[in-house]
Amino acid sequence: MPGLQEAARRYVERNPESKRLHDERARVMPGGNTRSVLHVEPFPLTIVRAEGARIYDADGHEYLDFLGEFTAGLYGHSHPVILEAIREALANGIVLGAPNRYEASLAEAVCARFPSIDLLRFCNSGTEANVMAISLARAVTGRSKIVVFDNGYHGGVLYFRHGGSPLNYPVPFVIAAYNDVASADLVDEDTAAVLVEPLQGSGGVIPGDPAFLQALRDATQERGALLIFDEVMTSRLAWGGLQEVLGITPDLTTLGKYIGGGLASGAFGGRRDLMERFDPARPDALPHAGTFNNAVLTMAAGAAGLTRVLTRAEIERLNALGDRLRARLPDDAHATGYGSMVGLHVEDEERAALVHLGMLEHGYSYARRGFVALSLPLTQEDVDGFADALAAQLS
Repeated sequence: MPGLQEAARRYVERNPESKRLHDERARVMPGGNTRSVLHVEPFPLTIVRAEGARIYDADGHEYLDFLGEFTAGLYGHSHPVILEAIREALANGIVLGAPNRYEASLAEAVCARFPSIDLLRFCNSGTEANVMAISLARAVTGRSKIVVFDNGYHGGVLYFRHGGSPLNYPVPFVIAAYNDVASADLVDEDTAAVLVEPLQGSGGVIPGDPAFLQALRDATQERGALLIFDEVMTSRLAWGGLQEVLGITPDLTTLGKYIGGGLASGAFGGRRDLMERFDPARPDALPHAGTFNNAVLTMAAGAAGLTRVLTRAEIERLNALGDRLRARLPDDAHATGYGSMVGLHVEDEERAALVHLGMLEHGYSYARRGFVALSLPLTQEDVDGFADALAAQLS
């Protein structure tokens, strides 16, 4: 595609320092990368500074950030409440090796928002949260099989796009069709759990059909399996996550991304009788390790975010901006999603790459595959500017 070749040439010319830094990284990391999703051709930008909803690359260019760190950057890059909480915690020591005064505040805030979560445990990522939820389901049911869905993504070792990854966690997974009510028939007497995103995030920002999700709830209840909602991304879309919107209560819920206020975090929780198995005082307690599960900076930032920043009003405002963005985009953007999460589906990979490079030239950053996650510092003016620029790229 000649247009793509010319756009790539301009990109290389505009970003010599990012290219130099990419080549330098490649000497010590395969492909110059330690997180595969961040790589784009011909090389990714190196971001050196961020503030609010703006990021700045190594060559001095400024962008409005519409990627939102794949939903983890919900609060933006420098929310004063989050920064204040981190500084306060930092002043009293980083690695305490003991329970700290922040983790209960964060746990109480999470339990108050999600009726499905009576008790929870923290961990370091959404991947860990999902691995622990799967392992708990297998332990308590005595069953082995886990039903998951095509194009689902539940972490680095739980990747089910195009049949799955050879690096996946070695569990007998059955990959079913998403949004197909008939998939509920795959739940049988050997099924420990069904793991599902109520909206597939990395799989294209595809909302789950309520009838499909209710069929999974009915099937798991009837056949003695557990229903796990992966709300690592989607819990930000309502006060009680998409499960509140849907009116469906899972047995276990996994969380991550923004839960730690922008720092690395994860959590899993659910019914009291299930989660009490992690009580170390029990003779039959299940072990759950993790040096940084209750990392003091993460707990402080997360508690500040959930109790002082992410109000119902702010969630509604941000969701309205996402709805406005989808409504303003041209039909050939094929926008999907819910609230502040948006998926763009340009017809082929080369056109998607051309549009992405063009948007970067106009100062807008998002994932080349079309993933958009809005953050709290973004305004209506920002959203309208993104929509206008994308329409111009697609015309």
